[in-house]
Amino acid sequence: MSASIILIVSACLFLAIGVPVAFALGLATAATLILAESYPLMVLLKETFTGIDSFPLMAVPFFILAAELMSGGSLTEVLLKFAGQFVGHKRGGLGYTNVVSLTFFSGISGSALADAAGPGSMLIRMMDKAGYDRSYAAALTAATAIVGPIIPPSIIMIIYALQDDSVSVGALFVAGLLPGLLIAVAMCVVNFHVSKKRNYKGDGKMPPLADILQTTWKALPAILLPVVILGGMRAGWFTPTEASVVAVFYALLCGKFVYRTLQWKALPDILARSALLSASVLIIIGLSASFAWVLTIEGVPQQMAEWLISMQLSPWMFLIIVNIFLLLFGIFIEPLPGVMVLAPILAPVAFKLGIDPVHFAMVVIYNLTLGMITPPVGGLLFVTCNVSRVPMTQLVRELAPFLWAHGVVLVLLTFVPQLSTWLPHVLGFIK
Repeated sequence: MSASIILIVSACLFLAIGVPVAFALGLATAATLILAESYPLMVLLKETFTGIDSFPLMAVPFFILAAELMSGGSLTEVLLKFAGQFVGHKRGGLGYTNVVSLTFFSGISGSALADAAGPGSMLIRMMDKAGYDRSYAAALTAATAIVGPIIPPSIIMIIYALQDDSVSVGALFVAGLLPGLLIAVAMCVVNFHVSKKRNYKGDGKMPPLADILQTTWKALPAILLPVVILGGMRAGWFTPTEASVVAVFYALLCGKFVYRTLQWKALPDILARSALLSASVLIIIGLSASFAWVLTIEGVPQQMAEWLISMQLSPWMFLIIVNIFLLLFGIFIEPLPGVMVLAPILAPVAFKLGIDPVHFAMVVIYNLTLGMITPPVGGLLFVTCNVSRVPMTQLVRELAPFLWAHGVVLVLLTFVPQLSTWLPHVLGFIK
């Protein structure tokens, strides 16, 4: 039996019995190296280390730390108040506040899970107290948290850029802005219809202009973090990795000296949480790299690429097939390992078919991220169920209209490349 067959079959078996994705890929790699006897077992350790031995990857722990520092500095409350003042008085106002707050927070965290577990949990409690169905609040939070990896800074975009040399981290960061805003609009549309049907009322009148200006002024330093990151990268002041370090110092200054809510005694806990989350991400990346190495050395990507090219598909037909495949693949595999395994296979084929690399990257990233809200493996579903204490069956039932909205956005993103490429061209990230 060939090594590639052992690898794929064993990975499926480990996933089927409930082994976490990262360890399923690592154990499948180990089983292949032992049973196939084609390569030494040391390959697992070597390729796992090689997978994380990358300077651009240093951006991941720093962006995670920046998000933790901002959260520790009471950023969540500031953004909630800022978002709520514009939409809280409307019908379904807290639902809109949920969407707007998570969209702003995604420009800091870069993680859907962090958005759902942090500000998302607070918003669910607020909506529950205001008379919203708790299951609906949880579904809205999970569906909106998808915007976390789409709006920069984004961990998954950093990983994708490492797998595909034809795109840069900066180009992907900027490319995610319009799709991220489009997702937020789609979630607001669903909230409008549900709130009208269930008569979810607002919480009063719009605040006076003086209060709005004061709240906006207070939230401005937090809102400017993505602008500092993208602006500095565009001006050539720093690379994406250096930008992550700048983000840490910016977050520290904001929390300690601007908002004055970040205490020095809180830093050990913040550093510990950041280290644990960074370690979990790097474990996924490292073990996925060893899994991908076996696939590559066995020629699986090359064979799949040749097979896809031999089908003589048009670019649009290729994108349709890729979307269907990724939607199915994302049901069982988390986005990070999905990008590690699939990007080196699919991106070269897309490039040969004339599909813009940045456009294709956004389709892949958004598609795989949607897997986080589709059972049975959807990580966002489990996190949201945990923080909201809503049964999975109720959450999934409420999620249906949001999934349809995401489907519409995915179609637009697939067939309107300008949604991904226009802004990077305008800002000079794509020549």
